[in-house]
Amino acid sequence: MSAPVLLIHGLMGSLRLPDLGPMLAPLVSSAPDLLGYGEHAARPESAITLAAQLAHLRDAMDRLAGPGGRVQLVGHSIGGMLAACLADAWPERVERLVSIEGNFSLKDAFWSSSVARMDDAQLQAMQAERLADPAAWLALSGISSPDAQRLDWARQWLGMQPVGTLRAMARAIVARTGAADYPALLQRVFARQPVYLLAGERSRAGWDVPDWALKACAGQRVMAGCGHLMMLEQPETLAAQLRDWLQA
Repeated sequence: MSAPVLLIHGLMGSLRLPDLGPMLAPLVSSAPDLLGYGEHAARPESAITLAAQLAHLRDAMDRLAGPGGRVQLVGHSIGGMLAACLADAWPERVERLVSIEGNFSLKDAFWSSSVARMDDAQLQAMQAERLADPAAWLALSGISSPDAQRLDWARQWLGMQPVGTLRAMARAIVARTGAADYPALLQRVFARQPVYLLAGERSRAGWDVPDWALKACAGQRVMAGCGHLMMLEQPETLAAQLRDWLQA
């Protein structure tokens, strides 16, 4: 029987919208909110650190698989970085990992770098603008003429985290991916567990995947006709690909 799947979302939103759980059946899965997001949105900015997020995700592994149980990790964007850090800290708990355009370098964290430099006024203005026009935000990822369902998902994603959460996470991501020892951490993970790489056709060119990772990965795919927010564009196709890898 395949190990349960822990889905780790990116800098904004949730991997429960759309709900991938039923699409991943018969795999058992969980998509918890990170600290500062959704049900944890009241968490103060000062308490949102990389160490706190990893401890939070370790607790999520315990709830999903039982204390000491093994899981499979799926991380999107900065969630890919968190998944790698989790697998490095507790390698005995991780069966395999899927990185959906997860951060390999500061080049991948370009948006986090921008957010990390913003002051309160700039962050509030950015958030207000996007909440007022979610279609324009989707267009940044190449999703043009979204239907009502995708607009609703986008609106909910945009409202799931206060600006303090965005700044705290952006700064944590920039600090970790920019650290001199981060490439070595990733190489340890690739050496210990099967790692799969998934990208969108429109966004793959901007994903800074090093040659060593392409050679060392257990599998890779570029999903046609979508970009970085593939779970909003083609959730069924995404789930089918994850099932293919995670039921192996």
